[in-house]
Amino acid sequence: MDTTIERAWDVLEAVPDPEIPVVSIRELGILRDVRHGDDGVLEVVITPTYSGCPAMSQIAEDIAQAIDQAELGAHRIETVLAPAWTTDWITGEAREKLRRYGIAPPTGACTSTEKPIRFVPRASAVVACPRCGSTHTEKLAQFGSTACKALYRCIDCREPFDYFKPY
Repeated sequence: MDTTIERAWDVLEAVPDPEIPVVSIRELGILRDVRHGDDGVLEVVITPTYSGCPAMSQIAEDIAQAIDQAELGAHRIETVLAPAWTTDWITGEAREKLRRYGIAPPTGACTSTEKPIRFVPRASAVVACPRCGSTHTEKLAQFGSTACKALYRCIDCREPFDYFKPY
């Protein structure tokens, strides 16, 4: 692998997600690729957690700043929407960091590319409280602190928490 690309991966590993600063954009799967374009310019490929994610402009600024500080030369940031980001791309280490931070990581896998249309609600996932581990929890709202999270509450310890919705 090219040393510039290796250095870029290392530098970008330290770029935190602006909404969840305990995990990096690489750990969340937002950082998809680092490569040289046809013109030789360093390209950083990112995919938003959802197409309307308001943090993407901040993420792009943070990437540009990190690359500039590392003096890696000319670069461009490319946002790609396909394939769509999935919670399957979150690393195991990041899931544990989310839990320790007080956000329940997504449960299950979303590897299927075909999603059937459902006319009845699907059974809710069992969501464990990130604080006490109890599965005696309830959903309070479909949306939490951001659109990619739902708001839950633990019945046992009474603490509210965000759940990173799987998709």
